[in-house]
Amino acid sequence: QVQLVESGGGLVQAGGSLRLSCAASGGTFSSPAMAWFRQAPGKEREFVAAISVRGASYPGSVKGRFTISRDNANNTLYLQMNSLKSEDTAVYYCTAFQGRYYTGSVRDTDFGSWGPGTQVTVSS
Repeated sequence: QVQLVESGGGLVQAGGSLRLSCAASGGTFSSPAMAWFRQAPGKEREFVAAISVRGASYPGSVKGRFTISRDNANNTLYLQMNSLKSEDTAVYYCTAFQGRYYTGSVRDTDFGSWGPGTQVTVSS
């Protein structure tokens, strides 16, 4: 089973940018969709972005600020985050859709092979 490991998190001031990376080992990005989720302290895990043959999708909270992309040749998923806000502070996770056909699900229960996460802290 593919293992995913995130990197690129850190401390950044509000308005700044970060680029997260997710490297796959033990396999390839064979899932029909890859996604990023995040979880802030005391809150449920929430959908941040997904990429598939349907294109990219984002919730309203990050649309226009975050961009998801993938490099299949290098088995790496990225999340470019611009204009960061304090409410973006969370642990960010890379994950793979577990079904055969991706139709736009944003439920974390439809995803698996979760990485350990990378902390993003935005100071105001």
